[in-house]
Amino acid sequence: MGTAETAATRTELIELFDGLRVADVRDGMDWAGLHTKGTVSPEITPLWQGARMTGLARTMRLRPSEKAVPALTPEEYTGWSAGWYREQYPNMITSTIEQGDIVVIQSAGLDVGEIGSNNSLEWHAAGATGIVTSGGVRDTDECILQEVPLFCRYRAQKMVQGRVEFDALGVPVDIGGVLIRPGDIVVADGDGVIAVPVEHAVTVARYARQELENDKQGRRRLYERLGRPLDDTVR
Repeated sequence: MGTAETAATRTELIELFDGLRVADVRDGMDWAGLHTKGTVSPEITPLWQGARMTGLARTMRLRPSEKAVPALTPEEYTGWSAGWYREQYPNMITSTIEQGDIVVIQSAGLDVGEIGSNNSLEWHAAGATGIVTSGGVRDTDECILQEVPLFCRYRAQKMVQGRVEFDALGVPVDIGGVLIRPGDIVVADGDGVIAVPVEHAVTVARYARQELENDKQGRRRLYERLGRPLDDTVR
């Protein structure tokens, strides 16, 4: 796990941030003096309304390919395409995922669907609570139907073959202008994505929780004044 273990165990870290909103975590970062840190570019948004996730960053970096696509018949392309996956875009990350991880991907920066309905569901089945990428997602209708939390910069159509290669696993990555390291805390909801450096996790979570409870109390009083039934956001 690396640096996260210096602050708390995996389970303790996830529990510290359980139920906290991105807004609360942003406040907690401010309380910790991290006013300019953590907030990922608002260009990276949830693929579907209501998506939210909390977990520990499991990072991967991709890169543009400089390998030429050979002249192939459609029949030959089938085998070549499968070979590209095996050799240039191998599935290195699934076996490393632990329960409570968030897969965090620095995109190659091309108009390509590096994430889709298959690999996102596979990572979720392996224990990931969701995925955030600085790039694109394809098969979006199926991704939305599957309801695996996905935060991305854009929707895309293109496959990775001839375009994108695997670069590195378990390295610091740049996501929307924020450096996210393996084991950092990632929280995402309708307000976007925020990353908490793991060495500040305990302090940030403490004051984020304070702000959440204050917000619940204030809104609960207003609910009662208005005669609105109480929901989970104010209990």
